[in-house]
Amino acid sequence: MAVSEASRARYIRWLKIALPLAAMALLSTLFLLSDNADPMAEIPFSTIDLEESARSQRVTRPSFAGASAEGDLIAFTAAEARPREDNRLDATELNARIDMTSGNGLDVSAATGLIDQPADTATLAGGVLITTTTGYRIETEEIDMGMKALRAQTAGEIRAEGPPGRFTAGRMELTTDPETGKPYLVFTQGVKLVYLPGTTEE
Repeated sequence: MAVSEASRARYIRWLKIALPLAAMALLSTLFLLSDNADPMAEIPFSTIDLEESARSQRVTRPSFAGASAEGDLIAFTAAEARPREDNRLDATELNARIDMTSGNGLDVSAATGLIDQPADTATLAGGVLITTTTGYRIETEEIDMGMKALRAQTAGEIRAEGPPGRFTAGRMELTTDPETGKPYLVFTQGVKLVYLPGTTEE
């Protein structure tokens, strides 16, 4: 039996409506069958890490620079610093550099340190190594240094090599001559010198 043109047109119009509805129903079924994933669960973070970071407030590669009244340049750098409640900073791998107006220089390095800017003091501790452009290499365990003044003093014994030879002392101090204004190192409290031939020039 032949299908009339009118019947064919009605059939095509019905398919245009039915097929899109069927496709939407199929997609809805797929969404219902899928897992209900929490989008926040896809973000990898640790609550403990975030709390620790907020609590520590650590600063990486901090630097501090100042100058003495005479124009000597003093700079400190560290690998990391963490603030204390009293506004001081605990530092790791603390280094200091002093460039004096006389042309001489001094470098200090230590495993840890305590920076107290209000008191104009930095304490370097743990395997402290001091080298000077005048040929001294000094080892000690702790030294206090000025951050804007040319001063430094060890807390205890030093072991050193320099132009006079190899020696030890109970304490070392970097100070300034009040008359000339020139800085110099002072070794006190039982200096013991071992002369090394060939270390000085006549």
